[in-house]
Amino acid sequence: MASEQTVKLPNIGDFDEVEVIELLVKPGDVVEEEQALLVLESDKATMEIPSPLAGVVKKLLVGVGDRVGEGQPIALLEVSEQDDGASAEGAATNEPDERKTPPEPPGADSRTRAEEEEPEASDMPPAEEPTAGDVAPYGATGPRVPPHASPSVRRLARELGVDLGLIPGSGPKGRIQAQDVHGYVKALVGQRGAAGVPIAGVHVVAPVEIDFSKWGDTEQTPLNRVRRVAAAQLHRSWVTVPHVTQHDEADITDLEQFRREHAAEAEARGVKLTFLPLVLKAVTKALQEFPHFNASLDHSGENLILKRYFHLGVAVDTEHGLVVPVVRDADRKGLYELAAELQDLSTRARERKLRPEHLQGGSFSISSLGGIGGGFFTPIVNHPEVAILGVSRMQWKPVWRDDAFVPRRMLPLSLSYDHRVIDGADAARFVTRLSRLLADLRRVLL
Repeated sequence: MASEQTVKLPNIGDFDEVEVIELLVKPGDVVEEEQALLVLESDKATMEIPSPLAGVVKKLLVGVGDRVGEGQPIALLEVSEQDDGASAEGAATNEPDERKTPPEPPGADSRTRAEEEEPEASDMPPAEEPTAGDVAPYGATGPRVPPHASPSVRRLARELGVDLGLIPGSGPKGRIQAQDVHGYVKALVGQRGAAGVPIAGVHVVAPVEIDFSKWGDTEQTPLNRVRRVAAAQLHRSWVTVPHVTQHDEADITDLEQFRREHAAEAEARGVKLTFLPLVLKAVTKALQEFPHFNASLDHSGENLILKRYFHLGVAVDTEHGLVVPVVRDADRKGLYELAAELQDLSTRARERKLRPEHLQGGSFSISSLGGIGGGFFTPIVNHPEVAILGVSRMQWKPVWRDDAFVPRRMLPLSLSYDHRVIDGADAARFVTRLSRLLADLRRVLL
């Protein structure tokens, strides 16, 4: 005997809604338990959603391009009686028991739930796009009424650098919708024209629309979501963080010899010992000695939050764009463990299998171009972090030692930092110390 079971979207992390980018099954397909049904894409990460049961797909309740949230039905499965029983058991474990739900306190009303759940766009009347006359001028002040908006709309406003308190809401009880934010920005651009639009707290000249086709053939290709999100993050970092970059070179001749000597042992453990795990060990030691490099400014910009953990973000180049998975607790892991974790994260990134937790919580970032080439560069600080290390390709150089030039392997280092937190002198000290650690990794033990 078989019955139909509704598959709902499980917890997807700190995201209200994410986009469906691929359907992996179709009606009529037989699926096994834990077999992936569809692929979601959030900010810089993709997630495969597995089936909680084995059965036959009767109907898919979502399509490519839809945005879905936790608890939303995504598919109907026809399951056998045995699997049906397992489903009922799972439902008893995972679904809330109404009998155990505490009653709402006196005076509670639907406004509480309205603040937690964003209405579906189909249930809402189309928002009228504000005209230039409806938009408060940039810098205007007035009564500060707490804006009524969901977390996703607040995040959108932060990315666009606009004040929710100045946006009229079109939703129930003045709730601000995503279309209200977009409409406000469009109207503001029209109001200011070529004079510019405020983004992330600064005055930025509005982009000029150019018809490039009048000079020859062109092709318009939309940026994928990973690149769009990265563009917004990089732009916000660049215009809000006063960047300075400190360059130096580290003599890693002995360290490279050490790596080569232990490469075979690493392979016996099933990992490839690249140079990057050695860099992570040296960087972690330097951060322990310079704690304000492992920190963030709070939202007011008046307090520095020193982080007692060492979660290092490592930029990975993929065909879909740059992603920065995080190696957690780098101070507690050995070289082979770091090498294995870096190898796993890089593979996940290139196969688009990173989960949200792989991309969150970084305290310092490293961008390595050594495998590609080039010399020094200026990496952009990964806000809200305050510094990022760029590592370029090592090369042989003549170095003056003991009255003669000798060949040494030199590693170019480029440290970009937030000048609001880090002074140039401290940046020079940090890079100098890091260079010495890389020259002799035994100093990490001191």
